Amino acid sequence: MKQACVYIMASSRHGTLYVGVTSALPARVWQHKNGSLGGFTSRYHVHQLVWFEMHADMLAAIGREKQIKAGSRLKKIELIETMNPQWIDLYENIL
Repeated sequence: MKQACVYIMASSRHGTLYVGVTSALPARVWQHKNGSLGGFTSRYHVHQLVWFEMHADMLAAIGREKQIKAGSRLKKIELIETMNPQWIDLYENIL
């Protein structure tokens, strides 16, 4: 089932962050974890899903992704800690 989603991956607590958007969150996180996408998340070992937010459609999700990316690092950390104060990897919760 397709579901528009914005997500944040991290290398560790308060580590390197990556903000992305997808219509298949479990599959996309698996790709990040296994390095099959290459690029930024593979290079900087950004493999933990620490935050996500579902949206009704991709246009809404892309708009939210842009809003988050335009914000400061502190705002991203606050967003993560509101949902996931321990910075646990949420991957198992979405399967």
